[in-house]
Formats: sequence, structure tokens, C-alpha cells
Amino acid sequence: AGRVWLIFFTLGLGTLLPWNFFMNATNYFTFRLRDTEPGNETFISSNSTEETIQNHYQAVFSNVMTICAMVPLLVFSCLNTILQKRCPQKVRVMGSLGVILVTFMVTAVLVRVDMDPLTFFVITMVKIIIINSSGAVLQSSLFGMASTLPTSYTATIMSGQGLAGTLAAVSMICAIASGSELGEIAFGYFIFACVVILIAIASFVVLPKMEFYQFYQKSRDNGEESRPDESQPLNATRQPPPHGGTNPSLMSILKKIGVMAFSVWLAFTVTIGVFPAVTMAVKSTVADGGLWEKFFIPVCCFLTFNLLDFAGRSLSAVCLWPGQDSKLLPALVLIRVAFVPFFMMCNVQPRHSMPVIFHHDACFILLMIVFAFSNGYLTSLCMCYGPKKVDPHEAETAGTIMAFFLSLGLACGAALSCLFRKVI
Repeated sequence: AGRVWLIFFTLGLGTLLPWNFFMNATNYFTFRLRDTEPGNETFISSNSTEETIQNHYQAVFSNVMTICAMVPLLVFSCLNTILQKRCPQKVRVMGSLGVILVTFMVTAVLVRVDMDPLTFFVITMVKIIIINSSGAVLQSSLFGMASTLPTSYTATIMSGQGLAGTLAAVSMICAIASGSELGEIAFGYFIFACVVILIAIASFVVLPKMEFYQFYQKSRDNGEESRPDESQPLNATRQPPPHGGTNPSLMSILKKIGVMAFSVWLAFTVTIGVFPAVTMAVKSTVADGGLWEKFFIPVCCFLTFNLLDFAGRSLSAVCLWPGQDSKLLPALVLIRVAFVPFFMMCNVQPRHSMPVIFHHDACFILLMIVFAFSNGYLTSLCMCYGPKKVDPHEAETAGTIMAFFLSLGLACGAALSCLFRKVI
């Protein structure tokens, strides 16, 4: 069981770490899009996200990247939910990992290749579409796999994804502190991402050979109930459910997991709605141009969020409170909507209409701690509980539906973030 846990943790890490590193290299991509004609040059330092002049490609890069990331993520999550029975699980997972690996290898090679801004812009957007399309299938398939195992294994994937964000944030801070060239930093990101993907591929190859995993796969295939306790012997006697042989209906499953699906959608919509679009625009009120100002956002925004999000996800692997039928869980998710105006009233700059209520850095940090921890813990609980509300033979489909609503929350949050930023 311990080795299976480690494999799912590694697969969770491999799902998000490559894309996190890709986003961390935004300064590199923006730098590569600069005008290179004499007298029309721009400059981006390795320690700053600010640039003297922006050309057209640099100005639209962030918005186009978001569209190219979120639309394929949503579309392919939906397709995987609908077509999962027609394409073997092994093909979906290995195919996705293979495509992501090749894309990052190409990206690493292109660090050393000069090209004009338009060509680089188009190639980068195509890679973003490929990475997120494959990532959607991979993530949805993994949650489907984990849903046939005990609840803690879905939390394990969530925990691995949380560590991916933490490693990316630490890498960002180290890069800023080192003052290295953008190209070298980006090359390091892409190579490390390739190594993680290779480890994830090796882990997935080993997984079907594990007796613990084989047991649960046979239980699912036979329509049998999962063991309530992992300490039970693998040959424990189980009774098949009354509807073990029927094909699961998407609508009937959705009715059973509707509250959990809505909750995970709302939680991620709120989180992505303000993080990072709003939170990264908060300015320190105590730094006064010192070193703290340079590290304020990397530490207090990105590192704090990812560390506490990882802590919340990890806690859900050992503590399942509130219970899956409790009304408190969706209520707590609903309460998180309050974080939207709270962060808007921090010292976000520039601002045009809303007043600043929370001036001090400590207020922003405290909000970020509660915001991040609640996101990690509550979303993990929702992802864990969803597949457990259906019959065993419906669990994999329920897991992929939950992954679709997770992706839907990411897409809705990304769309709303533009609105929230303009309202301020």
C-alpha cells in the first residue's frame, strides 16, 4: 500500500509540476518576444517582471496564454469523461505523459534557437494547447484511477499536485535570488520538468504490478464493494452490490455527486478568480523600496499560497472532517466567496474605484494563509468524497466527472479574474 501511495503521489506531482514550471518561465517567454530590430528593443532583467516597452506580442501574451490553456483543459476534460470507456486507461495516461514529455523536450531545445517574435509566439501557444490538452486527459484519468481505491489515494494525488506548486514557488525565489540569465533559468525549468515526467512514466509502468492495486482493480471489474479498512487482508470476503453489472449513466452519477461537484467547481472558481491575478498585484506598505519589496510577492503570495495549499491537501489524507454527507462542507466552500472582496480591499495597485481597507502586509499574509489552507483542504475533501457517493462500478466515471468540474472551476476562475481586476 505504501508503494502505491508513493506512485500516486508521484503521478500527482508529474501532473502539475511541468505546467507550473512553464508558467514560472513567463518572463523568459516575454523576453523572447521582444523586438530585436535596432532602436526598437525592450529589456527584461532576470530579477524583475517589469519591462520598459511592450510590443504587441508581449502585451497580449498573458491573456492569450490563459485562453490557450483553459479552453483545451476544459474541452479535453469533458471528452475524457464521455469517452473514457472507449479508450483504455493505459493508453490515456501513457499517451498524455509521452506527449507532455516530447513537448517539454522541444521547449528546452528551443531555448537555444533564435527565431522572430511571431514564430516564437505561435509555437509557444501551440505548445500550451498541447500541454493542457494532454494534462486534462492525464489529470482526469488519474482521478478516475484513484477513485477505485480507498479515499486517501485521491487525497494523495491532490497532495502531489500541491507539492508541485510549492517546488515551483521555491524555484522562482531561488531564481530571483541568483540573478541568473532568463534563458538559463528557463532551460533548467524545462529539463527538470522532463526528469519529473520520466519518473512519473516509470511509476505508472510499475503500478499495475502492485498486488494492492491489482486487488482493487479486480474488485471494480467484478462490481464488488471496496474494503472499508486497508488493514483487512486482501482475500477478505465481500458482497457484490445489487447493480454491479450495469453500465453507469453520466446523469445518474452526476445526481449523486452533484453537491461535491458544485463545491469543487465553486472552490476553484473563487481561488483562481483572485490568485494570482489579484493577489500578485498587492504592493507592500512596509517595504519602502528595500529587499522585502523584491521578495514580497514571491514569498507572501506564491510561496505562502503553495505551502499552505499543500498542507491543506496533505491533511485531508489523514483527517476527513466534515463527513461526506455533512452540509457543513458545502457551507464552508460557500463562505470562501468572501475572499474575493477581502483581497480586492488589500493594497492592490493600480486601483481606480475600490478603497483600501487592509493596508498592512500582515493582513494580506493572514488572508493568504487561511485562503490557501482552506482551498487545499476543502477541495481535497470534495475530490475524495465525490466518487464514494456512487456504486463501486461507477467510481471511475465519478472521478473523471469530478476532475471535469475541477477544470471547469479553473476556467471560470480565470475568466472572472479579468473582471475582478478591472473592478478594482
